[in-house]
Amino acid sequence: MVMSDIQEEVVYQRPVSLENTVTHYCPGCTHGTAHRLVAEVLDEMGIREKTIGVASVGCSVFAYNYINTDFVQAPHGRAPAMATGVKRVMPDRFVFTYQGDGDMASIGMGEIVAAAARGENITVIFINNTNYGMTGGQMAPTTLPGQKTTSSPTGRDVEVQGYPVRAVELLSTLDGASYAVRRSLHDPKNIRMAKKAIRTAFEVQARGLGFSVVELLSICPTNWGMTPDQALNWLEQHMIPYYPIGDFKVHEAIANLRF
Repeated sequence: MVMSDIQEEVVYQRPVSLENTVTHYCPGCTHGTAHRLVAEVLDEMGIREKTIGVASVGCSVFAYNYINTDFVQAPHGRAPAMATGVKRVMPDRFVFTYQGDGDMASIGMGEIVAAAARGENITVIFINNTNYGMTGGQMAPTTLPGQKTTSSPTGRDVEVQGYPVRAVELLSTLDGASYAVRRSLHDPKNIRMAKKAIRTAFEVQARGLGFSVVELLSICPTNWGMTPDQALNWLEQHMIPYYPIGDFKVHEAIANLRF
């Protein structure tokens, strides 16, 4: 056999919806993984030219540098309100927010609850890495009990600072929410599950079923003071017991979707 007889099959390549640019994220950060999953879904559904993303404040704001679709930037915590306006003005577009826990579950808690309660036909990608990543690793609404951060150096004391917020469980109780699930980015199996959840969330929007949210458990090795491998293990051992992976609300119209 000569080399010319060998047929090559491409099995893995950069999605068209993912920009070819060097990442600014810290080594091991799984924001990049989440970006790729969103980009793959946009390509597979053929909706890149009809999609508008809303970037929040925090590490998540730089999604507009990596996901190759139209974007607008919202003030801190206000991405759901901005997405609401965009979707209502252009109902034929796919509109999604990309938000971190410091943004969505803190200053933006009122906005996300209101959007879900109204049943706004938008999709929310929610990154939970249990700290304020961009500003130095301070305690966030999602920081675990006992977890050390730069603003809780002895660990989160629930008697003083209260308990972490399980945002997806909270949003799932609202009538306007049609799809509310949690996935994780700590290993290949769970990453594949996360992609299916993101695809399902966009399918919910395509069918006009209302509000959809996918929480993605993510790592922040730099602020956690760990190597990426250590951080992945820490997520599995500590985050998942407190933030269980699962479906908390699934509209019957998309319960049996398969991709």
